[in-house]
Amino acid sequence: MHISIIISKPEFQAMESALNRFLLMTPDYTHPSEEFVVSKWIVIGTGGFIGSVFRYLLSGYVQQLTKSVDFPYGTLAVNLIGCFVIGFLSQLAEMRGAFTDELRAFLFVGFLGGFTTFSTFGNETMNFLRLGEGRFALLNVGLHILAGLALVWLGRTVAYLIWR
Repeated sequence: MHISIIISKPEFQAMESALNRFLLMTPDYTHPSEEFVVSKWIVIGTGGFIGSVFRYLLSGYVQQLTKSVDFPYGTLAVNLIGCFVIGFLSQLAEMRGAFTDELRAFLFVGFLGGFTTFSTFGNETMNFLRLGEGRFALLNVGLHILAGLALVWLGRTVAYLIWR
């Protein structure tokens, strides 16, 4: 026996958006109690602190191992490890419901956010591909890379012009 469920694209996108908020703890712009917000900030901040320190230590260690002054192997290692970890943990959270709200906030937003935002970028791009939205996946990649590089150049240029 085969049962088909038909879900419109807007309904599917709303479900995907809710799933992303659930897994990544991105804000949904509701106004929960002040006590809840502050405790979540502490959990996220603690995870971010640990992730940032871990990023610094790991990227420095990898860079030292490679003895390279020509290429940022440490940064590459951190970004690739972060992508693997967010993929692994988001699958675990989605399929097994493995994490409480607090642990998701600590891991996904705090720790991985401090460790690398590249992992979130990779996960969001993969979600576009899973939805069959290849054009949005390419747009996401293109805008992050091209606009990011352009804005780094612009920031450096503005700073140079101000303080030359």
